[in-house]
Amino acid sequence: MTIKTKLTFFISSIVAVILALNLSINYFTSRDRLLAASEQQMKVIARQIAATIQTSEQARQFIEEAVADKLRQAALAAKYRLDPDIANVTNEQLAALCEELGTDGLTLWQRKDDDIVAVKSSDPKEIGMSAKSWDYWYDAFNQLFDLRRVSVGQGYALEHFWSGPINFATSDPSNIIKWGNYYDGTTNYMINPMVHADVFFDFERYAGTETLLRKWIYNNPDILEITGFDPEFVGKAPILKLKQGQVVHNLDVRAVLFGPYQYEDKKRDVGIIHSVSRSGEMSTFQTSALGKRILKSFVPIDIPGRKPIVIGITMDRSAMEQTLARQLLTQGAVSLALLLASVAAIYILVGFFIRPLGQIVERVNEIAAGHFGSHIPVRSRDELGLLASRINAMSDNLHDYLNRLTDSAKELQGTKEYLESFINHTTDAIHVEDPNGTVVRANKAFETIFGWKEHEIAGKRAPIIPPEQAEEHERLICTIRSGGTVADYETIRLTRDGRPIDVSVTISPICDSMGQIVGIATISRNITQRKQTEEMLRRSEKLTAIGQLAAGVAHEIRNPLTTLRGFIQLLQTDADRSLSKEHIDIMLSEMDRIHFIVSEFLVLAKPQAVRFQQVDLAETLRDLIVLMQAQAMMSGVRLELKFDKDVPAIEGEPNQLKQVFLNILKNAIEAMPDGGRLLIELKTGQEGVVVRCTDEGVGIPAEELPRLGEPFYTSKPNGNGLGLMVSQQIISNHKGVIRIESEPGQGTCVEIRLPLANS
Repeated sequence: MTIKTKLTFFISSIVAVILALNLSINYFTSRDRLLAASEQQMKVIARQIAATIQTSEQARQFIEEAVADKLRQAALAAKYRLDPDIANVTNEQLAALCEELGTDGLTLWQRKDDDIVAVKSSDPKEIGMSAKSWDYWYDAFNQLFDLRRVSVGQGYALEHFWSGPINFATSDPSNIIKWGNYYDGTTNYMINPMVHADVFFDFERYAGTETLLRKWIYNNPDILEITGFDPEFVGKAPILKLKQGQVVHNLDVRAVLFGPYQYEDKKRDVGIIHSVSRSGEMSTFQTSALGKRILKSFVPIDIPGRKPIVIGITMDRSAMEQTLARQLLTQGAVSLALLLASVAAIYILVGFFIRPLGQIVERVNEIAAGHFGSHIPVRSRDELGLLASRINAMSDNLHDYLNRLTDSAKELQGTKEYLESFINHTTDAIHVEDPNGTVVRANKAFETIFGWKEHEIAGKRAPIIPPEQAEEHERLICTIRSGGTVADYETIRLTRDGRPIDVSVTISPICDSMGQIVGIATISRNITQRKQTEEMLRRSEKLTAIGQLAAGVAHEIRNPLTTLRGFIQLLQTDADRSLSKEHIDIMLSEMDRIHFIVSEFLVLAKPQAVRFQQVDLAETLRDLIVLMQAQAMMSGVRLELKFDKDVPAIEGEPNQLKQVFLNILKNAIEAMPDGGRLLIELKTGQEGVVVRCTDEGVGIPAEELPRLGEPFYTSKPNGNGLGLMVSQQIISNHKGVIRIESEPGQGTCVEIRLPLANS
């Protein structure tokens, strides 16, 4: 399509729009005048109907209140005739009382736990019913049992009394009942008399709202329907109840209270009904339904003692539409003739003004073909001349930009080749996955380390994750997806032949220009050889430590063996000579010493088979303190206890723990040769149980503290240096720690921390 045609079409469209606007303005002005007249007529009719319905509903409300007063009198009479304890009331007695009071039924309710249940009744079907699912009825019952005035916004309420709306009976949905409920605290039950709603049906048949509406529609042919709405339930799904196997739509929860509702506009009716109910102002609008153009009015009605309702009135507006159609047809014919004349004039004028554009179009075609040399001659300074000069400048700029782009492409190609060379020649395995975890790229080092070629795993998940490491790997990927990175994480991966290898992985996200993760890059470094070297170093250190320990044990055992050898040589030189008891005691003592050293060495060298169980540290410490009390008194040491209440148990081996605490307490007493105070504390810490022993002894120099726990290192004249080492081994097996703080001349504090059971 040429510019001439386009401009003609565009300008003609503007003229058509102007004519259409003029036509629309005339149409809507006329329609508004007719609509205003119809709405005024509708308002008059609506107010008359609303006044009539309000009077009818007030009369119906008066009848309901009169019946409610009768039910209250019946409930009061029943209260004085029945025993206040429900256990002394029978169903037969209630049936007889119904006939005497003129009610159709009488039920007694009790509140049990979080429910209110019918316990006794003149109707066996009522017994055992629960009110918990009865919505505001359940709330009203609870307010009565709480001796409060009912305030649920439904029914008729007096002091200690409430009568709910007429509704279908739960025990027999074929009956429509009016109930009364009375409770003043003098009985252990609520009295619930009821009557059938026959009087209301008679009222509705002769003077009710439905009868009045039919008369209005009959006397006003333009009125299609009159409908009453409950704003609380309009627009909501019907609230259906299952009563005795029948689905029942209760009378008090219906969106349509009376009248037909055939001309429904689902898109607008609900919102307007709610708006009218809130504002209290009448609203009128036009719409279509059932193939008819209609006018709808919604009028709010406030009936004393009842919830506000909204009356919907629907009128046919066919006559108004016919008048508007004739007027629109006449004006449309005139506008069409004007439009045709305008199109012809516009086509001639546009052809004259667009002739200079021809040269510009030819030059643009040359630029599109890649020819940037020639320029358009500029002969005027109007918009077309400015356009020609800007096209000339654009041609020059495109020529310069094309040259620069060629140079940049060459540089980019060199950078890409450099990156490819780096990825393919690095010794670390690199593979890239998409956000779904499938491999999209792998380098040559990946094939060397894991044995998989790139084309074998492309589009699949990398088959290098051991099953037992799958959960761990998923946690690492979650870290990446949440914006983090994983660097130098040591783990296990599988080669193609199923061989596990130690690797150090670095995982990083690959993001686009918007910051969205489009891939995940993983760099894996084989550290199996490094791990083997570290293991060899650890074994070498263990062998060195074992050698030192064996040398120490040999040195310690050599001393008592020398003593034993001396006595044996003495016996050998003099066969007739016998050893004294003192010599024998020394030999036995030295043999015991050898036995103790070997036993302690075995504890260190060989793991002991122990059975962990629940240990009460408070009881264990109290038993040890009883044993140590005599030694403490002989040394002038005063034992003080400071235990927290309800210290939780730990899991451990009781005898080993006693050995540890016994060593600590003996060391503390022996560190105070001149007596003093030994404070024993038992507390519950943040991570477990804490045992702290603080003495006032000689203390330990700072340079000796790092050596505590070394085999055969001791400052005692008769010590062997294995006790603290064994204690540290036991506490370590219990997943605990020992901390020692000391200052010469001030004393020593030994702190033992043990985890709680099942922690």
